[in-house]
Amino acid sequence: MRPDVEMIARRSLLFANAPDFLVDTLLENAHVTQHARGNTIFLQDDPASAIYIVANGWVKLYRIAANGTEAVVGTFTKGHSFGEAVALRSDTYPVSAEAVTDCELVRIDAAALLRLLEENPKIAIAMLTATYAHLHNLVAQVEQLKSRTGPQRVAEFLLDLAPCEIGSCEVTLPYDKVLIAGRLGMKPESLSRAFAKLKDKGVKIRQNAADIKDIEALRAYAEDDPAAGWTR
Repeated sequence: MRPDVEMIARRSLLFANAPDFLVDTLLENAHVTQHARGNTIFLQDDPASAIYIVANGWVKLYRIAANGTEAVVGTFTKGHSFGEAVALRSDTYPVSAEAVTDCELVRIDAAALLRLLEENPKIAIAMLTATYAHLHNLVAQVEQLKSRTGPQRVAEFLLDLAPCEIGSCEVTLPYDKVLIAGRLGMKPESLSRAFAKLKDKGVKIRQNAADIKDIEALRAYAEDDPAAGWTR
């Protein structure tokens, strides 16, 4: 495992609070896998045989509804982990995972992790921390869908990706606009209208990038209460 990939794994939420010797053991037996854009990592109902940490690129988790519609459950990038909860239960994956871009993943064998848990329960704290973070993110997504307008949801999405806290900056859009729309609970045409409305807020979309004129102003807009009578 390359030093840069190992460092990303060690700093991930999954391992940040785990004892060093446990992380050492797991990473010694982990495998780094490469996935081209569009490759399937696992399918819904596959046995949950591994936990993954994203070293580079983007991954989406999704479910296919009865009517054939794809519902994006989450998107993950560098330092994020997924698959913990079901792997710890020796269950099946409730979602499918696909590489949204070319990506590099650290694959940790679930059976090996369970053996270490039985020998040293301290690592369970790290697992609970990561699982709680995923739950918190899902709750935040539901709140965002319920309490924010379409343009505000897009603004929050851009702010999450922004590499700076103040001033102006450029944000690289990590995947295609259809997936962004699905991630935000919108139709592609609604996303296009939201991007258009954000022009007045200092956001300019260029191919796969967004230029933000004033991060703080955009954050203030995203956090406004839509019920307060502001004009969008």
